[in-house]
Amino acid sequence: MEKRETKFRILMFPWLAHGHISPFLELAKRLSKTNFSIYLCSTAVNLDSIRADIQKDASEDPFIKLVELHIPPSSGLPPELHTTRNLPSNLVPALLRAFQMSSFSFSDIMDSVDPDLLIYDFFQPWAPKIASSKGIPCVYFSCVSVAPFAFYHHVYTEGTASTFPYQAIYLLDHENVNLRARIEANIKDAENEFAFGNFKLSTDIVLMKSSRCFEGKYMDYLSSWCKKRILPTGPLIADASDCDDEKLSEIMRWLDEKQERSTVYISFGSECFLSKDQIQVIVKGLGLCSVNFLWVVRFPIEEKITSIEEALPAGFLETVKDRGMVVLGWAPQTKILAHPSTGGFVSHCGWSSIMESMYVGVPVIAMPMKSEQPINARLVVETGVGVEVGRDGNGHYLAEEFAKAINKVIVEKPFCEGLRNGAKRLSEAMKESEEGEMNEVAEQLLRVCMNNKKQV
Repeated sequence: MEKRETKFRILMFPWLAHGHISPFLELAKRLSKTNFSIYLCSTAVNLDSIRADIQKDASEDPFIKLVELHIPPSSGLPPELHTTRNLPSNLVPALLRAFQMSSFSFSDIMDSVDPDLLIYDFFQPWAPKIASSKGIPCVYFSCVSVAPFAFYHHVYTEGTASTFPYQAIYLLDHENVNLRARIEANIKDAENEFAFGNFKLSTDIVLMKSSRCFEGKYMDYLSSWCKKRILPTGPLIADASDCDDEKLSEIMRWLDEKQERSTVYISFGSECFLSKDQIQVIVKGLGLCSVNFLWVVRFPIEEKITSIEEALPAGFLETVKDRGMVVLGWAPQTKILAHPSTGGFVSHCGWSSIMESMYVGVPVIAMPMKSEQPINARLVVETGVGVEVGRDGNGHYLAEEFAKAINKVIVEKPFCEGLRNGAKRLSEAMKESEEGEMNEVAEQLLRVCMNNKKQV
């Protein structure tokens, strides 16, 4: 992407979760190297967490300017809780409601920045409405996969009696919950089917964090419905090459001692926490197979777990000490996945985790937990780059099925070789296409800005 003299101002406005801020930031970094000046808007606690990252990438002037969003004190949440990171799980709905109260602050920000374009997120349909009222075009950027939008559009418009065209994507009975009803009650200006309204509010195009080589047919299906061009941004993988944390060094040394593709990495993301029963399933399942494993364990901040020993059954760590490593809290996921000894990834199927795993060619052992994750799991299976862990009739995971899935991906030939080859081909395709996809995103955003400027 070549740098040009013309500079249009883009205001980017993600939801307050790390899983949303991170892809918005990665997109901002790439766009800031072309013909755009980028303004990233979030709360002070979130901006503090990304300021060093931005300054590290900048030379004389910051590529990206940070703009603080003010949430009124009347929301009842103190400033340090204006983020989902380390937020007690029972306060997530309160944060979502408080976020809606920031619309007045956001309107003032629009006047101050006077952007040529707004790129907005899922949980604020009021933001593009404010921008449109000021004559500013808006583009929706989705941080989740395309397949769930295509599937839920079909369900909500055609009804469950009509079969979704792509039968590899489905929901089990216990997964079939009304996500729309759960969300809409806490969203300001949410209208019927507001999730799809985000598409309708978007000017000409919709950006989605994905690649055509992974979700091309779902992009085409969704585009035909919303009458907008669906543009993939590519995987937007964050660069962790400068991380020098002591824990990183310890983990890398441990992985260096393992044979190639012999280790399974287990992690359920930064905001998905296992129940005691689910932890027992993993503990028992790891006892039923003999592969190496690196398990990252996290707990909600309100549980105040401070050591691995109190988090896991007595004697487990001693039993697995020769083949297993358990890490409490944080781990350098992108580096672990890219390590030659990592042969599989047990994941809750959050989209960022799936993108990271596919980008480096590591097959997925899917254990979806909520929201759109089951559809992501089926997408991985459909693509031939992973397996899903079996459950009982009530939707509970089984230790025996967990061990069976791990063995399929790590041990059993020729099955594991087929998965690895499929994951490798997808990785190569994603890497070959990401620059072109980002170039197209930049070109189309430029077109939106120029067309609006001609009309003014």
